[in-house]
Amino acid sequence: MNKERDFDIIVIGAGHAGCEAAIATARLGLSTCLFTINIDTIAQLSCNPAIGGQAKGHMVREIDALGGEMAKVADAAGIQFRLLNRSKGPAVWSLRAQADRSLYRAYMKKKLEESKNLYIKQGTIERLIVVKETGKIDGVETSLGIKYGAGAVIVTTGTFLKGLIHIGMNSFPAGRAGEFPSTGLSDSLSSLGFKMGRLKTGTPPRLDSKSINFDKIVPQWGDTHPAPFSHSTREITNPQLPCYITYTNDSTHEVIKRGLERSPLYSGRIKGTGPRYCPSIEDKVVRFFERPRHQVFLEPEGLDTKEYYANGISTSLPYDIQVRVVRSIEGLEEAEIMRPGYAIEYDFVHPTQLRHTLETKSIEGLYLAGQINGTSGYEEAAAQGLMAGVNAALKLKNRSPLILRRDEAYIGVLIDDLVTKGVDEPFRMFTSRAEFRLLLRNDNAETRLTERGYEAGLVNEEAFEEFRVRASLLEMEKRRLKKKFITPNDVNQELIERNTSPISENASLEQLLKRPELDYKFIKAVAPPDKELPPSVCRQIETEVKYDGYIRQQMQLIEKVKRLEEKHIPDNFDYREINGLSKEILGRLEEVRPSSIAQANRIPGMTPAAVSLIMVYLEKMKRGKGDKLTVPISKKMQE
Repeated sequence: MNKERDFDIIVIGAGHAGCEAAIATARLGLSTCLFTINIDTIAQLSCNPAIGGQAKGHMVREIDALGGEMAKVADAAGIQFRLLNRSKGPAVWSLRAQADRSLYRAYMKKKLEESKNLYIKQGTIERLIVVKETGKIDGVETSLGIKYGAGAVIVTTGTFLKGLIHIGMNSFPAGRAGEFPSTGLSDSLSSLGFKMGRLKTGTPPRLDSKSINFDKIVPQWGDTHPAPFSHSTREITNPQLPCYITYTNDSTHEVIKRGLERSPLYSGRIKGTGPRYCPSIEDKVVRFFERPRHQVFLEPEGLDTKEYYANGISTSLPYDIQVRVVRSIEGLEEAEIMRPGYAIEYDFVHPTQLRHTLETKSIEGLYLAGQINGTSGYEEAAAQGLMAGVNAALKLKNRSPLILRRDEAYIGVLIDDLVTKGVDEPFRMFTSRAEFRLLLRNDNAETRLTERGYEAGLVNEEAFEEFRVRASLLEMEKRRLKKKFITPNDVNQELIERNTSPISENASLEQLLKRPELDYKFIKAVAPPDKELPPSVCRQIETEVKYDGYIRQQMQLIEKVKRLEEKHIPDNFDYREINGLSKEILGRLEEVRPSSIAQANRIPGMTPAAVSLIMVYLEKMKRGKGDKLTVPISKKMQE
């Protein structure tokens, strides 16, 4: 056997999931090898040059709180920062940053190269090696026939598994534009018994800024004082650039309609399911025919390039039609396409075959993360990579896994939705997916998760001590707001000026802050704290005081859910022993194999009657009775 060496962990793929996974496992002291088809495209922002956004920005903050790298790299490469949804409640405030594509790639590559215990190799993995007798992963084999042993393997292949690019009627194998796909590994996963599927995503044309008439389109600048993703970032140092907004029009739509017969999407050449929430421009024109226009958001690709990403007109139409589409848009009448848009189809593994640790149920030591699990987006991928990495490392160290609950993190919601509900289209995270989103805010990720990251070994002592200082300041100030009272004479004139009613008796600072007309800046001016507080702490204080009642309500709901989470279901639980379960529900239970009653309750199509049957049978097992259980229920309950 042509075997070079063994590693503790092998990571396949150096996209956003692979980078986070490899850095995490190396940081936890395990020898790690990161394999990539092309070292020069490590951490490539292969779609739009931006990090964060609705719910995605929350996850970037959570990755940072747990000790991951995406937030720090995004801050170092950021060329525009905006806090979105300021006009709405704090639960949906979310940070988004434009990133310099080259800088992002360079900073992340440097992080990888400087990581102790981490080795980077350029190569294509063709086969996973599994010990038949034990069902455990044993290593990988490259396209050159070289074998590498490993105690755990993390597969993070993005769109590379049998990737097929479409531009009009032209199709060619590729993992993304200009890069080879991975064919053998997809066949290897299939031969190991994994249920596979086919998905599709796409990108828009990239335009030459020299050919754009910026006088005819609307600039959109970022925040004047940009807030970073990471608490460790002291300031944003890159020059900040604007994006630009323009729109499609009737002429654009007419060009697209006339070209649909040459569209691979509408001619049937594309078989994979595309993203419902981020459709191609041809899909928008057909599905939303009543709309007179669609927004086109022009994003700079970096400080030292003339390329602009035309967000909003993702397409797989033929090149000549793409040219006509672009030039029908105001401001782009003479625009030159530097890179055409395209659609890409790729294989994925149905994620219900995974545990919450992202380890596969059928092969011990094999983990999957990122788009291979049916997700879309850099942030979703990075979050999964981090969790797969830390859990693979913890397992090899014989330590308890790190599993985040739905009330702890958007990352917890993401993974639970994947392994419980599965996917039938590219999965994208939204704030609406989280039941407890008022607790999972953009401003409190550090409070929620830093201690978990520290316990796992990802957050170092220095970072944890800085967190403890901020946490102490937060709690001290919240106590001061409760205890510090102010007289009517001290504050009434200011209250009248703020168009809020004066007080007739002494009131606490907390009572005043609860008023919608007042903010924490007002409280600081009226009664300054003993110490100057960091802006992040000030924002968190204001939110937690103003929304205290709603937060308490959600905490009560969480306690109810926790009781169901604590009702564990054994891995080898035989659902066929329960009389009264329909074939459909039985099939769903055997596919997902939920770890708790709470997870079982979240499986699509699950009925209250079925959950009750499982709970009764578990209780019977607990009491040591092995008889087959029959619980009479009405036909209506069964339905």
